[in-house]
Amino acid sequence: MSPTKSYEKELAFQADRRKATTEFIKIISDLWYDKAIEIVLFKNQVIDKNVSDIINLHEYAGEFVQKPISIFDSVELLHAINGILLPPSKIDIGKLTYEYHSDDNNYPDAKSFILDKLKDAKTTKAIEPKDVVLYGFGRIGRLLARELLAKTGKGNQLRLRAIVTRGQLTPEILEKRATLLKTDSVHGQFTGTVDYDLKKKSLLINGTTVHMITSDRPEDIDYTKFGIKDALIIDNTGAFRDKKSLERHLKASGAGKVLLTAPGKEIPNIVHGVNQYEFEPDANKIYSAASCTTNAITPILKVVDDSLGIKKGHLETIHAYTNDQNLVDNLHGKYRRGRAAALNMVITETGAGSAVEKALPSLSGKLTSNAIRVPVPNGSLAILNLEVKNKTSEEAINTIIKKYALEGDLVEQIKYSLSNELVSTDIVGTSAPSIYDSNATLVSSDGKNIVLYVWYDNEFGYAHQVIRLAKYIAKVRRFTYY
Repeated sequence: MSPTKSYEKELAFQADRRKATTEFIKIISDLWYDKAIEIVLFKNQVIDKNVSDIINLHEYAGEFVQKPISIFDSVELLHAINGILLPPSKIDIGKLTYEYHSDDNNYPDAKSFILDKLKDAKTTKAIEPKDVVLYGFGRIGRLLARELLAKTGKGNQLRLRAIVTRGQLTPEILEKRATLLKTDSVHGQFTGTVDYDLKKKSLLINGTTVHMITSDRPEDIDYTKFGIKDALIIDNTGAFRDKKSLERHLKASGAGKVLLTAPGKEIPNIVHGVNQYEFEPDANKIYSAASCTTNAITPILKVVDDSLGIKKGHLETIHAYTNDQNLVDNLHGKYRRGRAAALNMVITETGAGSAVEKALPSLSGKLTSNAIRVPVPNGSLAILNLEVKNKTSEEAINTIIKKYALEGDLVEQIKYSLSNELVSTDIVGTSAPSIYDSNATLVSSDGKNIVLYVWYDNEFGYAHQVIRLAKYIAKVRRFTYY
């Protein structure tokens, strides 16, 4: 074939592929907004993504499973999904496409394949939507609001009804709250619409009213005045961290349960994907989603401990600076954190080592931990230096973690990176709390000491873990196929 004809053939293929991707986007939008069925691609979100994003995700998926994942096959399977009756669901089209072309596929057509793979959806119980109140509206609070409103769909799961802040709510402050939600220096523009209503003292997010309530005392709020009942209160202020202080939320009219976005005392500390099933949703009214670092390292530590056994280890966190540090040198309640955050690497403590023990009691007393704050606004790295009981190799440990990232209870928690060029800005916006850097893995010559590098978006990835846990304790988890 001549170079000209070859080039023309390539152009025709690209045009067909982009056309199929446009069809892919339309079907996933119809499924989401008409049927409350969310489609993901190997855990990567595809709603509100453009054509190039979808094509790149298919390329990543093919590299991840070492088998071509074609957009044309994805569209064929999406048509089959759209043609059957399903309850509100979350379905991984990448995994389905991979399985559709596996060697043991004996199905006559795509519809027969889909009907068999998703047959368990018929037994899924109906879910009752849950009202949600965000108590606090800082970095995590705003990301939670973005995600909750972007994924409201038909409102079958979590419904953001109100946001509570301290101080007066003047027209100027309400406008600033709206602007901070709409624009973000790290995470970019919110893809939806944000406006505010001075008369109602509310934000209008994607056309949905979210009441802005001001209070310094959680027990004094009457949520029922806003039509809110039995609400899940997500406290992201950091002001209340023990059972007694968090119980103040439950004294408010219309409050049902509380979820703390920080490590908590005397309450269940949960890393979703690891230990949520140890606690029945109705057994407690107050829960903690632990910390961003705990959510990043616990899934990987669980895999290693289950597979190889951990004798002891040290966890070092290279963490983005946070709002509690000073912009310039000034007094601070903790040593070193008073020095200018954007100019210094700052050694500080972390409770991640002891926090892991709450989710994985088998590691009690085996881990030490420390942290270094570094001059980046977001995107962190945990270095796990572990002595293991069973001998391993770089290839073996990578294969183990890749398996857990592909199937099982931790598929939402672990993203397996194949990139040789991964840096901190690359992981910003990743919904998985753990991004495993497979090309950075080190194993000693005797196979008993391993060093693993785990990246995490300490804001975005953690916010998604909070929402996953919120759905569990609110009992609004959908049928899922991963």
